[in-house]
Amino acid sequence: MNVELRHLRALAAIGDEGTITGAAATLHVTQSALSRTLEQLESRIGTRLVERTTRRLVLTDAGGRLWERAHGLLNQLDEALAEASDGPRPLRVGFAWATLGSLTVPLLRSWRDEHPDTPVRVHRCDDPELALRRAEVDVAFLRTSPQAWPQFHAEPLFEEPRVAAVSEEDPLSRAPSLRLDDLADRTVALCATAATTNESLWPVNRRPQTAEVANVDEWLTLIATGDAVGVTADGTRHSHLYPGVRYLPISDAAPITVHLVRPRIQTHPEADTFLEFVQRAVGASDRSEAVG
Repeated sequence: MNVELRHLRALAAIGDEGTITGAAATLHVTQSALSRTLEQLESRIGTRLVERTTRRLVLTDAGGRLWERAHGLLNQLDEALAEASDGPRPLRVGFAWATLGSLTVPLLRSWRDEHPDTPVRVHRCDDPELALRRAEVDVAFLRTSPQAWPQFHAEPLFEEPRVAAVSEEDPLSRAPSLRLDDLADRTVALCATAATTNESLWPVNRRPQTAEVANVDEWLTLIATGDAVGVTADGTRHSHLYPGVRYLPISDAAPITVHLVRPRIQTHPEADTFLEFVQRAVGASDRSEAVG
């Protein structure tokens, strides 16, 4: 089809920016040149990639799929060129909310000791799934059920308890543990970047009111002020200690399965080694807790 890198870079920028003006500024080209490049790409592959409106550009379904793949291809190319000149790069690990709770720091220190030539860089991502598809991270810890993506492996690591997050001023904070029903009459804060909690945890006739927030800082603030309560993974209490917030066990909530997800076509040569290392570390931790 004679598609060139400039065509993929043009589509990637247009999808990111949503306008020809913004994309042209990002690529440092004129708007007319960028429009011609987009038209060439659509002509060469024989399908419309962008729906043009008076205010914005919207990717078609085909455009959205190619936009994701274009980001992945371009990222891998940039990394290959950088590696050729600068040597191997770190392994990038993505996560949305909490990594592996209390296991995180010991695990990363042990990896550094065993694999000193392959540093790990941890990246918090609003959407780790998208970051994987775009090759912005090499592996990701996910607490949501992985989608049926043929291009990814998802390995379950362990089951993690859920905990409640309440204000220290809330009478509930004095209880040793809670049940979901104890929270049903409260407003439950839901964070857009962590889809482990929703109304379906409660019976239909006891579902609480909810308030959606954009990120973990807003979630914690809403809870600390007593305007809401939260339900989250146990790892949160290790990663997100916050003044005025107390975490309590929930006795009747189903646990969350933590997965390590990686592409079938690896973006880093040590991705499989990292998976095996994490599996050993998690297994050793489980055995230690059982002995204790």
